[in-house]
Amino acid sequence: MDFEVTSIPDCYLINSFHQQDERGGFVKTFHSQEFDQKAFSFDIKEIYYTWSKKNVFRGFHFQMPPHAHSKIVFCNFGGVIDYVVDLRKDSEVYGKVFSFELNEENRQGILIPKGCAHGFYVPYEKSMLTYLVETEYASEYDSGILWSTFDHSFNFEKPLTSKRDAEFDSFKNFKSPFE
Repeated sequence: MDFEVTSIPDCYLINSFHQQDERGGFVKTFHSQEFDQKAFSFDIKEIYYTWSKKNVFRGFHFQMPPHAHSKIVFCNFGGVIDYVVDLRKDSEVYGKVFSFELNEENRQGILIPKGCAHGFYVPYEKSMLTYLVETEYASEYDSGILWSTFDHSFNFEKPLTSKRDAEFDSFKNFKSPFE
């Protein structure tokens, strides 16, 4: 595994070990010792996946303290434009949106630190993401920010979103609890 530093502190693009032959392929998405040595210690509490169809946007999601968590996201099938926003008040990139292309061909993942919001857009017919998460889901601490209220030029218009995501408050009204 190889970890690429991104513009967001403690956020890494992960180049997974993989091999492929005429039978198919193998991808290693997590190895605790490598994470401990190259990024930071990551203790998995939940693993889940989601699939979405074309023109779906999910996000921007995060959990509030004390249930804030880091997470690792991989695209198993199809591809997404993955977005990360740093919500840590003291960050030099606070409120800035960064994008990464994750797909089944590049086999990359993203390590998203506590205090960052996550979202993704699906430009393919169907895509699947797997999440490795440090904390268990706590519904009362689950939160989000309306995607269209960030100062960022997204390369899509009128995506399919959930009712919940469409009703998130604006970034302008967000009071960050992340130090």
